[in-house]
Amino acid sequence: MAYRGNEFIAIGQLAKRTGLAVSALRFYEEKGLVKAGRSESGHRQFKRSDIRRVSFVMAAQKLGFTLPEIREQLDNLPDSRTPTKADWGKLGKQFKEQIQQRIEDLEKLRDKLDSCIGCGCLSLQKCRLYNPDDEAAALGDGPRFLLRDSSENKE
Repeated sequence: MAYRGNEFIAIGQLAKRTGLAVSALRFYEEKGLVKAGRSESGHRQFKRSDIRRVSFVMAAQKLGFTLPEIREQLDNLPDSRTPTKADWGKLGKQFKEQIQQRIEDLEKLRDKLDSCIGCGCLSLQKCRLYNPDDEAAALGDGPRFLLRDSSENKE
């Protein structure tokens, strides 16, 4: 597809506007996060709206989301047209739910760092009370009380 007009920008312009290296944009393209067309001379060009798409990717990465998770969200946006406010609103609603869950998980981690998390280290005095003989190991691997498995009961 050949792009023309001022609704499209060259990869260098997208890089400058987003603060990313051209190589990073090519990587994003390879991962399906953004899609380039070609100018009549064969150069990569992007929709101007891709500035927002790339900015969303950057912000989501800073929040700790993986590229596959981000792509899954972006796949909900229309590919053949510029996303509308309503399109972004739908994506935002789904993304906000995931962000809220991460906030809750971070708060739980913050609040439980000084107590037994059921990891099996038994290094805190509280571990002997809440996880005697590493009983949490029967629930599975990892910090059982922090991730799930009766964490509310193991303060």
